[in-house]
Formats: sequence, structure tokens, C-alpha cells
Amino acid sequence: YKPYHLSHHIPVHRQNMTTPALLPLSGRRIPTLSPGASSFPHHRATLRLSEKFILLLILSAFITLCFGAFFFLPDNSKHKRFDFGLEDVLIPHIDSEKEARHSSRQVIHGVGDHDEHRHREEEESLRDKIRADHERALQEAKEKLRKSKEELKAEIQTEKTKVVEDLKKKDGPKPLPPVPMPKLVGVKDGDPGDPDTKEKRDKIREMMKHAWDSYRQYGWGHNELKPIAKKGHSTNIFGNSQMGATIVDALDTLYIMGLHDEFKDGQEWIKQNLDFSVNAEVSVFEVNIRFIGGLLAAYYLSGQEVFKVKAVQLAEKLLPAFNTPTGIPWAMVNLKSGVGRNWGWASAGSSILAEFGTLHMEFVHLTYLTGNPAYYQKVMHIRKLLAKMDRPNGLYPNYLNPRTGRWGQHHTSVGGLGDSFYEYLLKAWLMSDKTDTEARKTYDDAIEAIERHLIRKSNGGLTFIGEWKNGHLERKMGHLTCFAGGMFALGADGSPDDKAGHYLQLGAEIAHTCHESYDRTVLKLGPEAFKFDSGLEAVAVRQNEKYYILRPEVIETYWYMWRFTHDPKYRQWGWEAAQAIDKYCRVSGGFSGVKDVYSSNPTYDDVQQSFFLAETLKYLYLLFSSDELLPLENWVFNTEAHPLPVLHLGNITLPGSETQR
Repeated sequence: YKPYHLSHHIPVHRQNMTTPALLPLSGRRIPTLSPGASSFPHHRATLRLSEKFILLLILSAFITLCFGAFFFLPDNSKHKRFDFGLEDVLIPHIDSEKEARHSSRQVIHGVGDHDEHRHREEEESLRDKIRADHERALQEAKEKLRKSKEELKAEIQTEKTKVVEDLKKKDGPKPLPPVPMPKLVGVKDGDPGDPDTKEKRDKIREMMKHAWDSYRQYGWGHNELKPIAKKGHSTNIFGNSQMGATIVDALDTLYIMGLHDEFKDGQEWIKQNLDFSVNAEVSVFEVNIRFIGGLLAAYYLSGQEVFKVKAVQLAEKLLPAFNTPTGIPWAMVNLKSGVGRNWGWASAGSSILAEFGTLHMEFVHLTYLTGNPAYYQKVMHIRKLLAKMDRPNGLYPNYLNPRTGRWGQHHTSVGGLGDSFYEYLLKAWLMSDKTDTEARKTYDDAIEAIERHLIRKSNGGLTFIGEWKNGHLERKMGHLTCFAGGMFALGADGSPDDKAGHYLQLGAEIAHTCHESYDRTVLKLGPEAFKFDSGLEAVAVRQNEKYYILRPEVIETYWYMWRFTHDPKYRQWGWEAAQAIDKYCRVSGGFSGVKDVYSSNPTYDDVQQSFFLAETLKYLYLLFSSDELLPLENWVFNTEAHPLPVLHLGNITLPGSETQR
């Protein structure tokens, strides 16, 4: 603030004021004849009547004007208004006692001394207030200077937090409608009974605690952890922001393991720090399965509203990804701008089957919890569009152009790019309490085509699922494809034509093949992909397919097969895998993937994946727990192993759906 010079706004006739133009009433100024008037010739002394009359009129008018001026002109000597917008602020024009006395001589006699006294009191009051404010500000400044740097930082942080909280209250989301909580069964304990199994389960719990504690110490708030470098890590699927992916992904695992202090730490971080208004381009698929799935599971398990609120906030940020000519969503969306695009490497700008086909479970729950039909309608639109399309050999290609609605490259896989599309068809049926028969029929038809064209037996008798590329079968199977053994077992009950036994057996054969891929390595950990030709079976050939990045799919299949058969070999195979992970992947700063499972001295990739805590360790823990922990009659696991409850909706209609369920 710069003092404004008052003379800039005082009219010229007020500056350098000397004798007033008008005298007090006791000596009103009357115009006199000029000195030359007395020298007029005597014969002109007597003027004609008309000239005298005119002169008298002029004189009278002048006297009247002067008299009126004394009484009716405002007295501007007391105050002067600022003239630059602050119209209500009066600035005293009298700056000293001398000026006050000088001004008092200019006060028109007849204006009472009372008004002058009142104005003086107002001036004095205003001066006193300004002086007091000035003194108070100086005192506060002195007190601040006495404080330490840490105290000042703490004060600033407190003020910032208060402002943020006030803004949240002002601009916070509308409260969600109350909905009945689905029937929740088996969210705690799961004690296996026998001491040997319990000891193994406790070991898995200890591995989880090591992974979490390392992340808590070295990577807190980052998406993932570099356990060798002991610092945070992120990938382009989460954009450039620190969204705490490991925290969100691990919450439900912590909860079912009874690690409640760790769970509360994660909950507090999410409440205080998880913000989706960031300028970050994220994978719609990955954010859906890890974040929305993880938050919804944490909400259902714990009942804490913060998880539901955050899930809905994020879901709203994903909806702009569906703004395409076909309604097939983009692979990526900017959380701030809502602008979407596809991966540059995907066939001719296509969206990917496993990505846009793996939204159904989470979006149905979002509609259930919010009453907003948009989520349900988006995923049902995708299903209807796919149902109308021609499918080569009954197979779903992995690529679909969201602009044209046409298939891209004719490449079909039950592994990467395709896998969880089929999984979610089955699980949509299970989650609807087996009432979504359209989903079940679509799943059955797809599996029939897969059996006919992709599933083969090797010369050594190993059942594998190959990949269809441009009209021929590639005899290669990925680690990701190994989830299918569990899927076949999960979908066995309810299969058409009494094929339940067949699909349970098919699941067992896939589990056996995937176990062989582990058993035929030096580390007893499975490679990323393995072939079935040239005399080699269930073995990786290329160097870039020999790595293991803490993936869960094989252990996932072991768990499903255990639940449906209780064959002890599945627990034995799971324990072999757990021991190998603990021996070869554990480091002081957490767990790391390895680059070559066929080497006795492997190098680390230095990444502790968030899915290791969400899936791998959860499935191992469930494998050594009783069936009462998260029973499959009541819970359906999303593709990131986040359990969501079956919606026993009865006659309730989901908002946006046409059929009563």
C-alpha cells in the first residue's frame, strides 16, 4: 500500500488556499467603484433613469448571489473522499493542529460549533483505530520473529489444512443415498485348524508384513516400491502422480490377515492424501481394477464410508473415457481434463478387449451404491455392442476400434489382452446371484469356441491354451493365461449339457501344466511365457520371456482348485511357490521380481508390484485358510483379487436396468 497524496484529488481552487472569496456576514464584500469612478466629470454625475435601473439590477443580483453562496455552498474543508473506488472510506483533510485552526477560521458563521466538535471526534476516533491496528500488527510481527522455523512451518501447515478442509466442506460431494449392505459372510479369521497349515499361513502373513513395512518405510505415498534402491516407483499406467496404488491395492489383504494397525495407516493416508483432481493420464482398466475395486472391497469389509466416497469420486473421473462414437471407452483418460486416447502400440488405434471388457463388476456395484444408472448402462452398452458383432470362428479378437466399431487385428488370446474379458462374463453371472443369464450364455459360447480353436494337448500330454494369430495357432502360453484353470473350475457348476465335471477336469489340467512351467526352472518360479514345440514343453525360449515379476495367476488357480477339490497337492504346490518367492525374491527392502528363472544367480528387476500384495499374497493366505474365510457363495473376486459381495437383489431393479432381478 502506497499513501495517496491528497492534493492529487483536491480541486485547483482548494490548493494554496488564501483569503476566502467571501467574508463573514459582519463584513460582506460589496463591490466598490473602481478608483477611476471619482474622476467622472460632474456633468455625468446625473445619469439617465434607465442606466441607473440597469446598474441597480446588476448590483442586486450580485449581492443575492454572494448571500446565497454563504448559506448553501457545502463545507468541504472537513473531509475529502477518496475518488478511486473506495467510496465509503473518508480520509481526514486536516493533518495538523495548525491546519485545524486555519480551517476553523473558514467555517461559516452560523454552522454550529456542535458539528465541528463531532467531526473532530470522528477524526480522532479514526486516528486511534489506525494507530491501534498498527500497534497490533507490529506486536504480531514481533511474536512471529521470536518463533522457530519449525513452529512457523507448523502454523502455516495448520492454516493450509484449515483452508483445505473449509473448501472440502464447501465443495464436497453430495451425500450418497443409503442402500442396504449386501449380506457379508466370512470376513475374518478362517483358522485352518491343523497346526502345520496354520504355521504356513502365519509365514504368508509375515511376508505380507515385510512387503508392507518396506513400502511404508521407503515408498509411502508412491504407487509402488523399488526394494533394492529403497525408494518409490511408478509406471505410466498411473500417469505422473503419486496415487498410493500399493496402499489401495493392499487394504483388503491387510484386513483379512488381521493387520489392523497397518490397515488404519492406509485408511488415514487415503482420507488425507488420495486426490483424483490431478493432471494425470491413467489407464482406465488398471485404475478400475486396482483403485475402484480395492476401495469398494475395503468399504464392504470394513464399513468405512471414506472408501465408498473415494471410489465414487474416482469413478466420475473415468466416465469421460466413454465419450467415443461407439461408447467403447478409450484405454487412457486424463483425470483432470477428461480427454481420452488409446495406446500408441494397439492395432490401428484400437481399444483392448481385456480392458474395456473388465469393468462390469465394479460398475454394477457403483450403480448399486450411488443410484446412478450411468455406470450400469455404460457396461451393458458394451455387452450389447459386442453381441451384435460378427466373431471370426466364434472368437473375440483382442482389438476393437472405438471410432468405427470394427475389429482390429485378428488376434485372440486367453492371456494378456483378452483374459479378464472372459473372467468377467462368468463373474457378472455369479455376482448377480446367478440371475444375469445373458452373461452366462455369452461366457459359455466363448469358452466353447476357445476349446475348439485354442486348447490343445502337447506331445508330452500337457494341456495348454495357445493364441490365435491371423488364422493359425501359436503354441505358446503366457503366465497370465494360467488364471484360466481357476476360471474353468469356478464356472463348472452351471455349465450347459452337464459339463461340470469336464470343466473341473480341464481346470485341473491347466493347473498341472502351469505347475510344470514352475517346476522346470532352476528357481521353481514360472517364466512370463513358455512354448510347446521343438521338443521343449512348458519352457521359455526367449530371454525376454524368462522373467518372473511376482505374478499371482498360477497361485490363483491353485486356490480355486483347492476350494473345489480339496486335493492336498494344491496346497503343496502353493507352499513350493511361497518358499521360492521368499528365498529368491525377498530382499531387505521388500520383494523384487527376477529377470531369469533359469539362472541360479538371477538379477533383480527392483520392483515390488502392487499386485503382489493385492493378489499373490492374498491367494496364498486364502490357500492356507479354511473355506469359511470369504466363501465363494457370498463373494466374487475381481481380476485384482478384490472381493466384492454377491448382490442378492431379489425383486429390486438396478437403476438403469430393464429386467427385474
